[in-house]
Amino acid sequence: MIEERMGDCWSHTKDQFENLEKHTQWGIEYVEKYSKFVKERSEIEINYAKQIRNLSKKYQPKKNSREEEESKYTFCRAFVTALNELNDYAGQHEVIAENLTSQIITELSRFLQDLKGERKSYFHDGRKAQQHIESSWKQLEASKRRFERDCKEADKAQQYFERMDADINVTKADVEKARQQAQMRHQMAADSKAEYASYLQKFNQEQSEHYYTIIPNIFQKLQDMEERRIDRLGVCMKTFADVDRQVLPIVGKCLDGMTKAAECIDPKTDSKQVVESYKSGFEPPGDVEFEDYGQAMKRSPSDTSLSNSRESKEKPSSKTKGKLWPFIKNKNKLSLKLGSGPEDFSHLPPEQRRKKLQGKIDELHKDIQKEMDQRDALTKMKDVYIKNPQMGDPSSVDPRLIEIAQNIEKLQFEVQKFEGWLAEVEEKMPSRSDTHRRSGIYETQNSTTVSNNCAQDRESPDGSYTEEQNSESQVKEIPSTNPNPIPNPTSTAPEFDDEFDDEETLPTIGTCKALYPFEGHNEGTISVAEGELLYVIEEDKGDGWTRVRRNEDEEGYVPTSYVEVFLETNAKGAMTYI
Repeated sequence: MIEERMGDCWSHTKDQFENLEKHTQWGIEYVEKYSKFVKERSEIEINYAKQIRNLSKKYQPKKNSREEEESKYTFCRAFVTALNELNDYAGQHEVIAENLTSQIITELSRFLQDLKGERKSYFHDGRKAQQHIESSWKQLEASKRRFERDCKEADKAQQYFERMDADINVTKADVEKARQQAQMRHQMAADSKAEYASYLQKFNQEQSEHYYTIIPNIFQKLQDMEERRIDRLGVCMKTFADVDRQVLPIVGKCLDGMTKAAECIDPKTDSKQVVESYKSGFEPPGDVEFEDYGQAMKRSPSDTSLSNSRESKEKPSSKTKGKLWPFIKNKNKLSLKLGSGPEDFSHLPPEQRRKKLQGKIDELHKDIQKEMDQRDALTKMKDVYIKNPQMGDPSSVDPRLIEIAQNIEKLQFEVQKFEGWLAEVEEKMPSRSDTHRRSGIYETQNSTTVSNNCAQDRESPDGSYTEEQNSESQVKEIPSTNPNPIPNPTSTAPEFDDEFDDEETLPTIGTCKALYPFEGHNEGTISVAEGELLYVIEEDKGDGWTRVRRNEDEEGYVPTSYVEVFLETNAKGAMTYI
């Protein structure tokens, strides 16, 4: 019965250990499952932040001229601000991912590693204690069997002695031998009894310690371990929410920035900016004069008229088509599209041309300042080399200084050129106070003058504009005395389209002398040799080109800066701007 009861206890203890082992293993796996969940959430945050950043970068304005154009409008600036705030918003999701990794995933990984080692140690101690009590029980059972066997042997020896002692036929020596054997067996039984009693006492102590101390302590440690696991899981779940909550203030600021940017959008300001950007500077046309065909016409040519008279062959109005420029697109002339206009921006309306020229002058001044800063720095370096020859050769700086000086000279020449064009534009632009008073009338000296000078309408494609050259009657144009090398013609050679086709031969209005050789590779130009004399048939109209003729079959355009022009006093085409 005792053996059965002990067997049941040990079996029950083993079952309890197996149940605890399964439960604690499931708890560890559950923590690993939660850690995997947080890791996947972190990856989602990283990917989301990456996609948001890519989206913001995709719609950021590119580094080109269009960016400067867009930055003028409030709605464009608001969108850029929203993109920047969105980029910061993506950064907060990266912070969430980093905090999830550092505060939960890394900590749980370390905790799980310690938890597994602790669990393994506790179950190892439990199995060791169980094995020890089972071993003590086996020793107790062995001593008990030995005591039982010795007791039986002692009884047999005593009974044998008593039979020998009662038998009269047995010798005294045999009786003595039987008596000694009985005494020895009794002694062995007594020793076995003492050993059994000792083992029994020891087992009872160990069993009591096993069931009341060792096993409860192990179970308590397992319980504490399980509670710490559950508590750590709860802390991680709280941290999971706190990580999101920590970035909410910054996310709110990002959203507030987007809202503030949207509230800064001003439609009126943007519309005024459009007006300012595309303001042409043209004056509205004047009233159309009544033409009384019942009487002899006494009309002076007016550049404000939108109609062509029947005598247009003799007195064509150069401004007739100009008044419709804002609404007309010339499909035939494609040479002056945006970005391909002449260097002086003469293809633009006056106001736009003035802005472009002013912007170009500002850029040149900035370039000059950069070159001057470099020159000053190199000059200081040269002074240092002069004072401390061991640091460098002063003459090594001279080539660069010479190059910078040449660059500054070129840039200053460019500034003078653009400032001249700017002064010309500002001089010709009508003042706001005279808008309703002046009509920009051209007074021609004779009908052929108007015919020749206005044959080439100054209209440009897509509603663009080319300034009229103010060519007052003069005997001679004084050539440039600039000692600089041969000037370059306008950087963007114009395409003269079909200006020579279907046109009557123009009369000569003067002569010119070529100051420099010109190849004339572009269509519509003519090559000239230095010192060659040519006939002028159309003077420069502000685009930097003069039309000349060599003979009846050869005529074309040459750069105005390449020739010295001598106009006839009564030259056809001379006109005065009122």
